[in-house]
Amino acid sequence: MIVQIFVDVARNIFRRPFQFREFVLQSWFIASVTILPTILVAIPFGAVVSLQTGNLIRQIGAESFTGAASVVAVIQQASPMVVALLVAGAGGSAVAADLGSRTIREEIDAMEVLGINPIQRLVVPRVLGMVLVAILLNGMVSVVGVAGGYVFNVIAQGGTPGSYLASFSALAQLPDIWIGEIKAAVFGVIAAVIAAYKGLNPKGGPKGVGDAVNQAVVITFLLLFFANIILTMVYLQIVPPKGA
Repeated sequence: MIVQIFVDVARNIFRRPFQFREFVLQSWFIASVTILPTILVAIPFGAVVSLQTGNLIRQIGAESFTGAASVVAVIQQASPMVVALLVAGAGGSAVAADLGSRTIREEIDAMEVLGINPIQRLVVPRVLGMVLVAILLNGMVSVVGVAGGYVFNVIAQGGTPGSYLASFSALAQLPDIWIGEIKAAVFGVIAAVIAAYKGLNPKGGPKGVGDAVNQAVVITFLLLFFANIILTMVYLQIVPPKGA
């Protein structure tokens, strides 16, 4: 079961020897398939958020808070969700396909016969690599999204650059950055565990591997949206919004 995979991963993280080389290789591989799509998605995403919040702020006559509202929206919600979708869609599918191909070639069975724990050897480095890449991508998306929102607000909406930048601290606060990073880490764990579970349990040969990849992406998307709702609700209860 998925829960059992998660428990096995948590149990084997601190078990020696740690597969550092595999961790580095998997981190680089996941980053290589997600960095460019993430940047390309982050720019229009930040622009859309800025345009929508800018129009709403103008309707209530608070143009001076356009920058603050855009930054909060991007850092708290938009950035982690972009990272979640790209990590699950690109990184998770790659992990599921890799483990699935190893399973149908009976490499996993051979490792178990030789006394090698496939969770420790293959799954743990991929989970940790997914978490690391998700955290780093979240920071990059936050910067790119805020910068894209700034450009589109100043150019498309005629906003004042100084007012946009000066309003950053009006609504945004340091915990907003932390919750974004926490969301990214949680999303990385969920995506990696689901991908590992589906990759280790394909059914029906090579066709089953393709089906497992599709199922991993769909299930991950659903779980990520629920996780985002729960984390946001908990955060808003713990950290009160900053008053203007």
